[in-house]
Amino acid sequence: MREIQFREALNEAMCEEMRKDENIILLGEEVAEYNGAYKVSKGMLDEFGAKRIIDTPISENGFTGLAVGAAMNGMRPIVEFMTWNFSLVAIDQIINNAAKMHNMSGGQLHIPMVFRGGTGAAGQLGATHSQDFSNWYANCPGLKVIQPSNPYDAKGLLKAAIRDNDPVVFMESEQMYGDKGEVPEGEYIIPIGVANVVKEGADVTLVSFGKMMKIVNAAAEELAKEGVNAEVIDLRSLRPIDYDTVIASVKKTNRMVFIEESWPLGSFSTDVCFKVQQNAFDYLDAPIGRVTGADVPMSFSPPLIEAYLPNVDKVIKAVKQVMYK
Repeated sequence: MREIQFREALNEAMCEEMRKDENIILLGEEVAEYNGAYKVSKGMLDEFGAKRIIDTPISENGFTGLAVGAAMNGMRPIVEFMTWNFSLVAIDQIINNAAKMHNMSGGQLHIPMVFRGGTGAAGQLGATHSQDFSNWYANCPGLKVIQPSNPYDAKGLLKAAIRDNDPVVFMESEQMYGDKGEVPEGEYIIPIGVANVVKEGADVTLVSFGKMMKIVNAAAEELAKEGVNAEVIDLRSLRPIDYDTVIASVKKTNRMVFIEESWPLGSFSTDVCFKVQQNAFDYLDAPIGRVTGADVPMSFSPPLIEAYLPNVDKVIKAVKQVMYK
């Protein structure tokens, strides 16, 4: 099977769907003439033209509102945010219009659109350009939220998101656009709301998503050298969440550690850990462990960035704590 970059998988997903449906458009800052800030839309202007690949002003609230209106009138827009940090300028359009319009119209209006772009820390970008807002958006009914961890999932999930009749928040990582992975030549779709058991194990369940999966997979490899057989679950979909897969795993391993980049308060680990203790309390042999981002704004300093983010050593330490080692 061929290997392609994460950005190329996203590009293929959009191009394949745009060839099938002329109502799909892509708009955002630098998506056309510049081929996208991270080259995700490379070549799309040449193929689909300026009426479908649309460069916008630096006005997230304006072009997001325009796209919501287009979706209400039969189009299927894809809105690219150069970074999800900039989406805060448009959060009123996403939360109060896109997410709620179907409900407020009594089901008369669908909002089939995708909001996508880079999220989370990506090096020395400072406090205002390093945040993962996945849990913020997943808190809102009416939105679906996805954060893939590899090119295969990125393509299959983006195609599903584009075809969905509800607004989908699709979060990527700037640090993953160059990652390579196996992606089939043929058509495939990954359903939204289904977690992936990346590795089966018997001793502890490790749950994560997005670029944190690279840390989790590396930690699982190190733990295996010490005789710890970890089961690894990639949530992929953050709203809806596949709780059943996580709970079934915990019933088998009897221990769990959740790893995410978000701040700890009101995080995904907060919710998933509650669901596990609610539905599998009698199976737990230890309190659930969490590894999250630090409860402070991100720093520009490399040593403080290292202290802020989850890493392999922190995951291994949390696993040993729940295993009383």
